Amino acid sequence: MEHFPATLTRAESDAFAARVRSEMEGRGFGLWAVEAPGVAPFMGFTGLAVPRFEAHFVPCVEIGWRIAREHWGRGYAPEAASKSLAHAFGPLGLDEVVSFTAVGNLRSRRVMEKLGMTHDPADDFDHPSLAPGHPLRRHVLYRIRR
Repeated sequence: MEHFPATLTRAESDAFAARVRSEMEGRGFGLWAVEAPGVAPFMGFTGLAVPRFEAHFVPCVEIGWRIAREHWGRGYAPEAASKSLAHAFGPLGLDEVVSFTAVGNLRSRRVMEKLGMTHDPADDFDHPSLAPGHPLRRHVLYRIRR
């Protein structure tokens, strides 16, 4: 969570899980649990979401992931995220998917690049949920088209 403003409390985590479940039911897509049989029954999540803030690139559908640190560097994030993209461009029929992260999150940026996403510095933005001067405020935006 080094590239997020704070870790979630138990109550915030439970509310997040409830929101994920509700969005999956309401939209037909959302965040999926990532597991590796014989390795870990739950190591994080990946999937599609609709950002809940205003920016120059919304409305859009975002792909994202969070994988537990002990499972980093083994290809789980790009493998799982590629399944999410296949769902976005296949059954959902989306034309474009975006992803964004704090400028310094090089691991996530590498995943975006492995997925074939491209970055145009003109798309970078200050995350509106973070106060001016916050070290994580500046974000990069990546895109991929069907």
